[in-house]
Amino acid sequence: MLLPMIFIGLMFFILGFVTWLNGSLIPFLKIVCELNNFQALWVAFAFYIAYTVMALPSAAILARIGYKRGMTVALGVMAAGALAFIPAARSGAYPVFLLALFTLASGMTLMQTAINPYIVCIGPRESAAMRISIMGLFNKGAGIVVPLVFTALILSGMERFSDSALAALDAAGRDVLRSELSQRLVFPYAVMAAGLVLFMGLIHFSSLREPELEAADAPSGEVRRWGVFQHPQVVLGAIALFGYVGVEVIAGDTIGLYGRQLGVAHYGVLTSYTMGFMVLGYLLGVALIPRWLSQRMALVASAVTGLLFASGIALSSATGSGLSQALLGWAGVPAVPDTVFCLALLGLSNALVWPSIWPLALEGLGRYTAAGSALLIMGIAGGALIPMLYGHLADVSGPQHGYWVMLPWYGLILFYALFGSKRRRW
Repeated sequence: MLLPMIFIGLMFFILGFVTWLNGSLIPFLKIVCELNNFQALWVAFAFYIAYTVMALPSAAILARIGYKRGMTVALGVMAAGALAFIPAARSGAYPVFLLALFTLASGMTLMQTAINPYIVCIGPRESAAMRISIMGLFNKGAGIVVPLVFTALILSGMERFSDSALAALDAAGRDVLRSELSQRLVFPYAVMAAGLVLFMGLIHFSSLREPELEAADAPSGEVRRWGVFQHPQVVLGAIALFGYVGVEVIAGDTIGLYGRQLGVAHYGVLTSYTMGFMVLGYLLGVALIPRWLSQRMALVASAVTGLLFASGIALSSATGSGLSQALLGWAGVPAVPDTVFCLALLGLSNALVWPSIWPLALEGLGRYTAAGSALLIMGIAGGALIPMLYGHLADVSGPQHGYWVMLPWYGLILFYALFGSKRRRW
């Protein structure tokens, strides 16, 4: 089990690296392409809608070519998406950026469809959340690294591109400056494409075995096309994941944009704050599940704290930083406004939602495990739609009040933890 865990961990790191790049990319493209909040969050839409569009095709691909070859193909598609950023950066055209993001996420959909059921079924089901938490350490560890790398490579000297600096130029001067800024993306994404191709070769020539998911889980009997919808635990789990991914993307991808609007100087690295708390949550999951905390109770705790922190974002001070100073000052981490800090704390609430929902939703599916996995992956579309709703509310009623949109989704997660995950018939 060790070798597959290492390879899957590396793939979770790659997925995390690419996913959490969006948090830094959104405020960057807002400047380059002259966007408002709603328009900027099309980045999240283009990225996460691919999970809905490509989930069922991904399941069909895996059934045809197998999991190992599917992972190889996924990395190749991701490399193509990374390369598409080069013409996007040179043209500065927002639709080309969105197409590159969709391509990148299409490869990631194939990868996610393969590796999530793999890690659930590789050992005892009652400890699946613990194994996924270990994978989450790789995934969100990348989320801590990404903003720091992005800031070092891309966001140096950003005072030249501030709203006031751009406003002082004529239209031609602004276009020149934005074009110069856009060109900074070419080298990092070219390196990313090369790294993905290298890892594609590593997976192709590795001794990674095909998982015996079907052999382990499939009782005899015909698999009906829509039979998976007879299982409420997976259908409701997909809806809960829809809400979860939406609020996770808001917490990770809008914090830099929100910090910039509040005048936080180091807004480019704020995604690292959210990811840091997610890593802490994963460490708690590894330590506590299943010995001290069941998967269901971990989900309850996640939902309740999510409700509290989401309320804190909308109600706490946009100027005072006492809370973050008290909790971060000892580590030498720069303080942020309390409302931003509550947004970062959602990383702690969100950490164990994905690891807990997957084993609860796949329990008892038998021969429908693969179809259930594809259905859960489709729930990632929440990351496309819910942040768009936040972006609209932020433009209409202000960025801070826009965060009220998260409360009903944490309520839905709480419902699934207490009731929905226990249902076995409609």
